[in-house]
Amino acid sequence: MAPHFVDFSVVDCEAFTREPQERCIRSKRHLEFDGLEKPSKRRRSVGCTDAAETPVAKERSIESIIAAVERLSTEPRLVADGSRENTLPTISGKHKDLNAITPETMSRVLEGAYDDSVDQLTVIDCRYPYEFEGGHIKGAVNLFTKQAIKDFIHNSVTSSEKNHVLIFHCEFSSERGPKMYRHLRSLDREINIDSYPKLNFPEMYLLEGGYKAFYESERSHCFPQSYKPMLQKEHSADLRHFRIKSKSWAAGDNPLHRTCASGNATKLCF
Repeated sequence: MAPHFVDFSVVDCEAFTREPQERCIRSKRHLEFDGLEKPSKRRRSVGCTDAAETPVAKERSIESIIAAVERLSTEPRLVADGSRENTLPTISGKHKDLNAITPETMSRVLEGAYDDSVDQLTVIDCRYPYEFEGGHIKGAVNLFTKQAIKDFIHNSVTSSEKNHVLIFHCEFSSERGPKMYRHLRSLDREINIDSYPKLNFPEMYLLEGGYKAFYESERSHCFPQSYKPMLQKEHSADLRHFRIKSKSWAAGDNPLHRTCASGNATKLCF
């Protein structure tokens, strides 16, 4: 067997021509790369982003964003895109990162005291439908889920030349209203991510004390003139239903926003 093996090897090698040897080598190299990461040729392909933005342009963009953040954090009276000051007088409410207004200011807005500065007003009631139907601010819209907020922001026609003011609230403006306020701002930032600090809705407020506080002092602006609390025995089934429907945000949001230190407090650069 051994002599036969040696003879077979010699004869087999001499039988190869140069061309099949090269073909065999190429095939072997091809097999060696199977399953392995290919050389950097594929990974170094030039994308649109690389070609579109030069290092200088990128640096200027970063500097512009930093300047906008600093300005928004040091001038609290500015709206969230830094284009002008807030139209409505604000107070320091329970949620320090949000612009809060009193029921009295809300009433004056509805009475037209700010019509020369407010081109359009949308009051967003974040309570559950049975609460809303039991009494709400005249002209308010009932948006209590993330999807409803998303549909609102995508279906609204906005313009930098018109001031469309949004005012959020829930029963006490302690949980649902603030969460929806932050969620809309987060979506707005995502939509305008390439042009920070531009926003579709730069001027937004939270009604401090919510519908309960507003109803107690300004019920003439409510329809019907009544107040239905969230926790009522006859609506326990409704409460379970709507909590399940809105469970995607009930545990809390993680909006894409920046924070800035301002004294002893931390204010979100909305």
